[in-house]
Amino acid sequence: MRSSRRIARTVAAFAGVTVLLSGCASYGVDPGGDADSGEITYWMWEAAQLPAYQQCAEDFHRVNPDVDVKIEQFGWDDYWNKLFTGFVANSAPDVFVDHTSRYGEFAARGLIEPIDDRVAADGVDVDAYVKGTTDLWIGPDGKRYGLPKDFDTIGVYYNKTMAAEAGVTEEALKNLTWNPDDGGTYEKTIAHLTVDANGVRGDEPGFDKSKVATYGLGINSSGGPNGQTEWSYLTQTTGWTYMNAKAWGTEFNYDDPRFQATITWWRGLIDKGYMPPLSFTEGGSQDQQMQAGKYAMVTEGSWTLATFAGLEGVEIGLAPTPIGPSGQRAAMQNSLADSIYTSSPRKGAAWKWVKYLASADCQDIVAASGVVMPALQSTTETSKAALAKTGLDITAYTDQIDAGTTFPFPAVLNSAEVNATMTSAMDNVMAFQAEPSSLTAANEKVDALFTR
Repeated sequence: MRSSRRIARTVAAFAGVTVLLSGCASYGVDPGGDADSGEITYWMWEAAQLPAYQQCAEDFHRVNPDVDVKIEQFGWDDYWNKLFTGFVANSAPDVFVDHTSRYGEFAARGLIEPIDDRVAADGVDVDAYVKGTTDLWIGPDGKRYGLPKDFDTIGVYYNKTMAAEAGVTEEALKNLTWNPDDGGTYEKTIAHLTVDANGVRGDEPGFDKSKVATYGLGINSSGGPNGQTEWSYLTQTTGWTYMNAKAWGTEFNYDDPRFQATITWWRGLIDKGYMPPLSFTEGGSQDQQMQAGKYAMVTEGSWTLATFAGLEGVEIGLAPTPIGPSGQRAAMQNSLADSIYTSSPRKGAAWKWVKYLASADCQDIVAASGVVMPALQSTTETSKAALAKTGLDITAYTDQIDAGTTFPFPAVLNSAEVNATMTSAMDNVMAFQAEPSSLTAANEKVDALFTR
């Protein structure tokens, strides 16, 4: 999960990434070696998935006794700092969990290995994965840098008790509509689920937006350049796109009237008292706020299923994102993969592990753990069965993939600088320190990164 505090720390960490990675480029990259045995180090950030991958490592060692896998897990706040420092010091792990927002920069600087030749030599079927996930790992040079290990989409969690008390049915929540002009039934529902300290709802006379007890919709952060869980599911239903290509674009569209109209509407929820101010995110993560009764609904990623299902004292439901002006829903789809460090002296052994992580042998174990949805299509039913034990209707996540209404995470180069520029700009807008029209100037700064 993410919080504004995590986002802030991550932006601060990424601010120094360009300097660190430039250092790697300046001194050259050690070509490493191709040893196919020995101990390899594997880094990951998600603690909830650690037991499943530890089991994978043990099973892997039984069939590859000449390779030992040492797993090290760090929280997201420390993970990238340690990795960047490791690149500079030539002490990065042999294999590490990578993110679509980061790997393009690593690939461009020769820090991670393309795996096309290994995939071809071993006959790995890249069509065996959930649609769209393999494309995410084709880098700016057209080479492949990972095999999908899982995938995620976005949905709407809601407090079932609050919805019932407000007379909002599950059927209505599953068929919400939205537009940037009046917010559609989505805004009407958000307003009705908002309650002030006197028990007056947001759409009732006498509502006091200065004393809100429960906000109809929670907020994760300003969304930065991607708005993955915050606003991307809205902007993509207007016909807007992030840039001039699905991935690795060089001209951005934060100056587009459709984008700024969406952000204007979204920010308007704060002004109306239906969504908390940006500063409210310092009070805890969205699941904590829901458990405390502060939020009636939140938009979050499928990786949070177990967390929300496990909340005590609150019954949670799950609905799909609303239908927008396009007549369809939209949800960002992302997928993590494992990258091989170019300077690893044991890249042969590292590839064995990466291939195993992406295989049914490991992904079946991950699927059965019910923490995340693995990327292999063959694991889908196992994953659905395990996740169904949460009691949540996971079709809110899976149906959009089947319907083709998902869109890829926007992979970019200069990602650290894009992230820093747009997070600052979006923070200012959502804190009412700047108008949405200021995003035009921010867009110019981002575009300039690709023409300098």
